Amino acid sequence: MTLETFIYGYIVREEVFPDQATIFEEGKYGDWVYIVMEGRVKTKKRTSKGMLTINTLGEGSVLGELPFLRRTRRTASVIADGEVKLGLLDKDRLEKEYEALSPQLKSLVTTTVLLLEKATTKISELAAS
Repeated sequence: MTLETFIYGYIVREEVFPDQATIFEEGKYGDWVYIVMEGRVKTKKRTSKGMLTINTLGEGSVLGELPFLRRTRRTASVIADGEVKLGLLDKDRLEKEYEALSPQLKSLVTTTVLLLEKATTKISELAAS
């Protein structure tokens, strides 16, 4: 079983967004997590030079995991790049299973998430300079 196949088992609802629709916005609160089922999305960050595309994500990509795990605001905006179908993941089930992890594994996940967040910030700062 692949990771994507495993994650698809958490989908509670599917949502379709048209081209250029904002799925979520940097700086806003939200703790829902999506998986890209069809299509592509662009992750964008605000910089001193305007909005910067950091990445383009396709099928199997997970969106919204940072605020879910860290209980923080959205760290980037996500915009549909063409029509996109997303699966909304079962937040309650994810929380329950995350809380059941050992403290050591939770620490590993948290450290990895923090490194991802710092790398994203650094990349956008470098690209804007």
